[in-house]
Amino acid sequence: MKKLLLGAAMAFSLSAANAADIVDTAKSAGSFTTLIAVVQAAGLVDTLKGPGPFTVFAPTDAAFAKIPKAKLDALLKDKAALTKVLTYHVVPGKVMAASVKPGAVATVEGSKLTVSMKGKDVMVDKAKVVKTDVQADNGVIHVIDSVVMPN
Repeated sequence: MKKLLLGAAMAFSLSAANAADIVDTAKSAGSFTTLIAVVQAAGLVDTLKGPGPFTVFAPTDAAFAKIPKAKLDALLKDKAALTKVLTYHVVPGKVMAASVKPGAVATVEGSKLTVSMKGKDVMVDKAKVVKTDVQADNGVIHVIDSVVMPN
């Protein structure tokens, strides 16, 4: 019994040491370098490392590459607009894919994303969800193929 408790305690400490917040989880995935850079530029790293929980619809580097360079550069120079776009990708709470229902979803930015089905694909506004339920210790990431913009 003592060995079992010691083993359980060691396993817990290892899993706690390996736990990662939204930012570190995105960094370790390797396909969100642009997202991490714009989150840093907007000063939102500490927020996304906070207790949450958050649900982040995270655009990949390929998604950011779809934005014309001039438009992305202009966005990077306007911290308020950048913050607005990034917080539009974040929903309060931890919403796993099985719990997602079509309809309007309130974002941290203040307006609503539209979740819908297009055939078998889950869409967030006009972005396709390409991977779901990437767990972090302060929420969950759902990967999307486009950057979504608030109205």
